[in-house]
Amino acid sequence: MTDFGAGSRVFTSDERTISAIAKNVGIPKKRARFLFRLANYLNCKNILELGTSLGIGTSALAVNTKSAVTSIEGCPQTADVARNQLKKFGLSNVKLKVGEFEEILSKFIVFSNKTTNNKQQTQYDLIYFDGHHTKEATLKYFKLLLPAAHNNSVFIFDDIHWSPGMEAAWEEIKTHPEVRVSIDTFFLGLVFFRQEQAKQHFTIRL
Repeated sequence: MTDFGAGSRVFTSDERTISAIAKNVGIPKKRARFLFRLANYLNCKNILELGTSLGIGTSALAVNTKSAVTSIEGCPQTADVARNQLKKFGLSNVKLKVGEFEEILSKFIVFSNKTTNNKQQTQYDLIYFDGHHTKEATLKYFKLLLPAAHNNSVFIFDDIHWSPGMEAAWEEIKTHPEVRVSIDTFFLGLVFFRQEQAKQHFTIRL
């Protein structure tokens, strides 16, 4: 394993079996179904995922073949497993990129609200944050990707109650002036940017 994130509470070694990763840190079926249903309901066409892992969440987002999914994974070995699984299930609408998030993002996203060299700002209908589970990294990527959101976008943050730092990051994200609606499902946090809506915060259990 090559881990650029907050590390693991389960594993003490950088050598891990695929089954152990799937069991201990892979997204559960219930949450994977939720990702699929949400992306399908919101008719998300352009999706970005930070943290591919084994590709379980990626597959859930990509099952709707009308969508185009870009997924970034820091660990080359894990990315190889995910790539094989995506190929096995015929999910050809996923672009899997390997490397550190910021480095990869800088190559294909224009971080500006203005046109740069005739290139329009890349925008996403859904961005799933599932890597670097620290307060600093979560806030950094949230702010970095804000220009990639449009009025109907949704940002989904994984493990918002994983640590005091993640909880602090979630509270700061909720109060950001561009965020209009937040939904805390305990494991996942969703934020919406529809400026016509009043500021509201909801807590539900999936």
